[in-house]
Parts: sequence; structure tokens; C-alpha cells
Amino acid sequence: MINIIIVSEKMAKPKTLGVFESLGIVLALILVPVVLTLLFITPQQVIKSQGVKAMLPPHLRGAMLSTQSHLDAYAKQIGELQARILRLDAQNQRLSKLAGVKSSAEPINQRTPVNDLMGQGGPLVKDSPLSEDDLKTIIEQMSADLDVRDEFQGKLEAKLLQSSVLREMLPNSSPVGVAYSSSSYGWRIDPLSGHRAFHEGLDFPASVGTAVYAAADGIVTTAVQTPDYGNLLKIDHGSGLETRYAHNSKLLVKAGERVTKGQKIALIGSTGRSTGPHLHYEIRLNGNPLDPREYLRNHS
Repeated sequence: MINIIIVSEKMAKPKTLGVFESLGIVLALILVPVVLTLLFITPQQVIKSQGVKAMLPPHLRGAMLSTQSHLDAYAKQIGELQARILRLDAQNQRLSKLAGVKSSAEPINQRTPVNDLMGQGGPLVKDSPLSEDDLKTIIEQMSADLDVRDEFQGKLEAKLLQSSVLREMLPNSSPVGVAYSSSSYGWRIDPLSGHRAFHEGLDFPASVGTAVYAAADGIVTTAVQTPDYGNLLKIDHGSGLETRYAHNSKLLVKAGERVTKGQKIALIGSTGRSTGPHLHYEIRLNGNPLDPREYLRNHS
């Protein structure tokens, strides 16, 4: 037990400090020389250039740098999402005019184009930096906004193709006689990795050996086995339109063959990157994926 007795001419009698008060004084006597020593042995130019972090132990400095790098990564991601949103807004405006769609048909949460934004400003009062949780929330909201814009763009593209000279060659018949998984196209949780990933086609769950049919007339350009798609067929329908049929157990046509709409071309399987028997079906225009639901829906 530590007892510190203070004696002074101004005090009528000596004063005894308790345990906590005594420990506080002892710690202060220990820490003050340490801090003063660090100030003297640390070059002033280092302190000026690096701040207080220059005086911290290496592991604490590393933790601060790691946190800052995380925040910088989030800020960069927000900037990239903002740029993508602006590009999609501009593209959707042009497509809306071509498709003859009024602005009222756009998604409710579609943001105002950047050129129509009103000016903002004012004095900076009680400024506070965003926390990591704040940045995560912003990224999630912006990602949701992007999903809405992507879906809206898919609808516009489908409307334009249905009214264009390509409408006769559109792959608008179902490739298999079973229902598709309506939520499979677009962003989802990948069934194998468990991460958020973009799925570029529709999945039609069915038993092994179920017949797969060509969705439109065309020429088979690819009939191969790949690690991801498994047994894969690609059919070219002209003018940049292509359909893909993946995870088949057996391919019934070869590259170079001409096929007609409704022709039996493969049998459903679970080859490649797959969790069970199903057909993975894609529609692409000039290499870019389209939402097959829009074409099956329009056809029906």
C-alpha cells in the first residue's frame, strides 16, 4: 500500500493521499519524462511532416495506416459508383428518347441528371468526417441505385430491339419447357463463392436429360466444354445477337451447323461450375448481356 504525506507551511496539518490519488501522481511522474524525452529525441522536422504518428510505436502507426487505407478504398469505390451512375443516367436519357419513353416511366428513385441539379453551398458548420459504417451504407445505397438503372436500361434495350429491324431474329422463344428462376439474372449472392456477383443469364432448373431448344434461327459457333460453363453451345443469330446454353450433359449439334427455332440442340446437365442440373441461358448483343426475361415476357 502506498501512502503519500504532503506537508506545507500553509496547511495546518499534514494531508495523506489515498491509493488512487497516489497512483495518479506516480504515473504522472513516470510518463512526463518519457514524453519529454520523445520530444527531444524525435527530430522536429519529422514531427512537423508526420505529426503525432511519428511518436507512436510501430504497431500503433500500422493500425492507423490500415484504417486510413480502408477509408481511402471506400472513398475510391464511392467515386467509381458515382461515375457509373452518371454514365448510366446519360445513356438512359438517350435510350428513352429513342424508345419514345417519357420521363415518368423511369424508376421512381432515378436521380435527376447532373445538368439539372440545383446549386448547393453554405458555410461549413460542425464538420465531421464519415465513419467506416457511414461509407458502407452509402456504397450499399449506390449499388442499389445502380441495380435499378441497369434494370431500366435492359427494358429500354428490349423495347428498342422489339421495334427494330432485328425483331424477326430475336431469340424470344423459351429454350426449355420448364419455368426459369425469375431472380437469377443480375446481382445476386453467388451460390459457390458466397459473394455478391453479377449473373449474366437465366437459370432453368430441370432434371438431367431434359431437352434444350434453340431460341431462334441461327448458326452454331461454339460447341465445347469449358471449366465455368461446362458443355457450352453458342448460337449466332446475326447482327451481333447471340444465345448461350450452358451446363449441358450432352450437345446434339456441332459448330458450323445451322439450326432453326425450336430445334432440339442439347440435354440439360450439371457440368462446369454448377450446383445441380439446370440450363444457364444467356442472350448477348455485341458481347454485352441482355436480360432474357424481357424477351420471353414480350414473346408471351
